[in-house]
Amino acid sequence: MNIAIDLIIVVTAGLIGGIAAKKLNQPLIFGYIIAGIIIGPYTGGITISDVDQIAGLAEIGAALLLFSLGLEFSMKSIASIKGVTIGGGAIQVFITLFVGYALARTIAVWAPVPSMWYTVAIVSSSTSVIMKTLASRGQLGTLSSRVMLGMSIVQDIIVLPLMVLLLGFFGTELSVLGVAAPVLKVIGFVAVMVYAGSRVIPLVLKYVAGWESQELFILTVTALGLGIGYLTYAFGLSFAFGAFMAGLVLSESDYGRRTLSDISSLRDVFSLLFFVSIGMLLDPGVLRSHLLTTMLLMVATTLSRGAILS
Repeated sequence: MNIAIDLIIVVTAGLIGGIAAKKLNQPLIFGYIIAGIIIGPYTGGITISDVDQIAGLAEIGAALLLFSLGLEFSMKSIASIKGVTIGGGAIQVFITLFVGYALARTIAVWAPVPSMWYTVAIVSSSTSVIMKTLASRGQLGTLSSRVMLGMSIVQDIIVLPLMVLLLGFFGTELSVLGVAAPVLKVIGFVAVMVYAGSRVIPLVLKYVAGWESQELFILTVTALGLGIGYLTYAFGLSFAFGAFMAGLVLSESDYGRRTLSDISSLRDVFSLLFFVSIGMLLDPGVLRSHLLTTMLLMVATTLSRGAILS
């Protein structure tokens, strides 16, 4: 019963946090994260027994969020803004690398390698957080939301070779092929999904839809999204990225709108697990002992990234 009790605690805490956030006219994810801090392993009181198990379920929440994001997009909508998203995202990453490194070295006075890890950490925006915030404000589907989410996805892809490079600073074997491999994997996977996925997935959905069972249809699209996500994970890429590509391919079919409508409730429940688990990672003791440095670094990073994006 341990996992069942943990789920009850997480869902109940998330519900209370969400209600409190709504009362304060704040985004629901703010309440979820605060709830996670309260029931996390560092605060005492009511605490879940196995953080790792909840974190594993939270990965499914992130994947479902990105799957539904892919359903919101379409190949045509991405093609219309590819210049802004690819060019703007690459420029933003390049500038952030220098600014983030300078901030970590001057404000936190970290050594070069930790400073570079911090820089890579702030290069990529959280696509899940952006999507959840836009959805709560009813702004999904607008031109500005597509640009923001597109740039965030470009950042996520660029981060892969950057992390490989950083691993080289810790003695891991580093080569041109090792750096290029993640990029080549992304290109290869996208090509396979566009060519084969756009033909196979619609046929599967058409077959299942013929049974006129909403339950079977929901199970099928969930299995497709998470299954393709797992294939990308086994291939050495991000689980959530694979789910996003599955949604993107599915959005081109005749069943894209229906799929998005059917999985929205399931997505919201698992996204609660995702954001609560983020709060569980925060150790208030560490924050308290490095409060000034953390606040200065946070403010400087936020203002810098805002200036870069503007």
